[in-house]
Amino acid sequence: MKPHTLFNASCLLLSCLLAGNAHAELYKWVGADGKITYSDVPPPANAKQVERKNLSIDNISVPFPAELAAAVAQNPVTLYTSETCTPCNEGRALLKQQGIPFSEKTVSSNDDIAKLKQAGGDTQLPLLVIKNSKFRGFNSSEWRTALSSAGYPDTSKLPKEYRYPAAESAAPAPTPKTKNTPEKAPPESNRKSESDTGIRF
Repeated sequence: MKPHTLFNASCLLLSCLLAGNAHAELYKWVGADGKITYSDVPPPANAKQVERKNLSIDNISVPFPAELAAAVAQNPVTLYTSETCTPCNEGRALLKQQGIPFSEKTVSSNDDIAKLKQAGGDTQLPLLVIKNSKFRGFNSSEWRTALSSAGYPDTSKLPKEYRYPAAESAAPAPTPKTKNTPEKAPPESNRKSESDTGIRF
């Protein structure tokens, strides 16, 4: 099989996996013949350079084109934002305009801030994470270059039926162990206004 044919077949498999299961696990490995394989089935014992990826972008119910499916699998995108952050709105708009599937994490509580620091090493927003690459603050040209380098198309290839998943807290509250147990409000001394959080835009 020719290399480009193999790549197209692998990308088609990625697209099908993304369409069929929004929380599927994808394996990538190199066989003895040097062939790169993508599959939702664990690789054989003699496989080399095995990578395991969790495809956890919610609400994916339609197949992606091959190029986009490969980029999502290999270089997932996460955006950290805050409600009153104008650069965050600009960054979100750029991603949607370019048709980039992404997970959005909102930052509003102290626990969210801790997660933001853990993810980006700073409190500056927005924070764009493309796999292991981090971009603090909004810079349209820098973001576009990084997304292109990660394999994302320069123009939107998203199917018209695709709907972006809802944003979720960077540090979701744990599920209460018992029902009908009201949460205690934090003491006034522990409550912080947005200006006291230390978040930078």
